[in-house]
Amino acid sequence: MSIAHSAFESESVSFTDLSRNPKAVAAKAAALGRLRVTHRDAPDMVLTTAIYAERAEENLTTASRLFLALLKQDDGAESLSLALPEVFPWVRHLDAEEVREFTVELLEALSDAAELGAREAVHRAIVSWRATARINADPDQLGEALRPLGDVDLGPVEVHE
Repeated sequence: MSIAHSAFESESVSFTDLSRNPKAVAAKAAALGRLRVTHRDAPDMVLTTAIYAERAEENLTTASRLFLALLKQDDGAESLSLALPEVFPWVRHLDAEEVREFTVELLEALSDAAELGAREAVHRAIVSWRATARINADPDQLGEALRPLGDVDLGPVEVHE
């Protein structure tokens, strides 16, 4: 599930178009701000202008900082918790502590994406917590997840620091 790319899905060119007529494709990208370049044998790419990319970074940083500031306010934290089900309907399968943990982890991941360029952190937080909600929603899966392992030896654990 991707919620981040829906605004520009309709405008794209093929990689062949880019290689055959780079000036026209570059002009189209400049006019639109960004343009998806599809590739049959590789992941799609996005061709964008520097100013468009800089504004996107600025927007992410501003939103991230705003949400982190809200989280530090009692009313703001409560508002974020109340708004979360609008964005992620599956949070109804998380208990109150899990919702709080998800909110903090998501906002920290947004901060990491904005401040450090660690974009995968946001995706990882959402996917991980959605998986937790999915298990919580299914009594059989939840029972299996909570079942003691007994005498099962899973071997040594490596800790990387």
